[in-house]
Amino acid sequence: MSAIVNASDGDLARAVAGRVRGSSEAAESELYRRFAPRVRLYGLRHLRDEDAALDLVQQVLLLTIEKLREGSVRDLDQIGSFVLGVSRTMAKDHKRREWRREKLREAFTVTHMVDVQADDMTLDVDRLEACLARLAERERLVVLLTFYAEKTSGEVGQEIGVKEGNVRVIRHRAVERLRTCMTSREVAP
Repeated sequence: MSAIVNASDGDLARAVAGRVRGSSEAAESELYRRFAPRVRLYGLRHLRDEDAALDLVQQVLLLTIEKLREGSVRDLDQIGSFVLGVSRTMAKDHKRREWRREKLREAFTVTHMVDVQADDMTLDVDRLEACLARLAERERLVVLLTFYAEKTSGEVGQEIGVKEGNVRVIRHRAVERLRTCMTSREVAP
């Protein structure tokens, strides 16, 4: 075990890539232990969100270990550079997704888009808006993309990065929550 702890980053990468029984798992753990704090700090600096930074750590190191196992990393002695490059790419992808989501929110949550006549009592727009605000961000985004942007489950799944079947489950649960909120006697905030 002390040999793993004292090994260089390149030696750890070679141990993971070589899949030597017993030492591979220890090498993966040590590689994770070494790089997780660095990736987290990179994520905090660029994403400015603790949860997003922790997600970045998981995604980056999972991909790194998978690529090492596949033998896709060219220079094992430069594993630190590989991890930084993957962190940079994934952080940019995350920020791009968030930017797109924000643009969609702005486009589809404008209050003047829905004209409700004063005598129309079937739709309480203020209550619907409050109920939408109560939904989790992903549920709200699925509802907006489905019903306002008129995207298919497959298109919504590609947009938010989940499978088509999962989109249908999220949408079903969100619609149920909206229905419950709209029909409850409790005044929506």
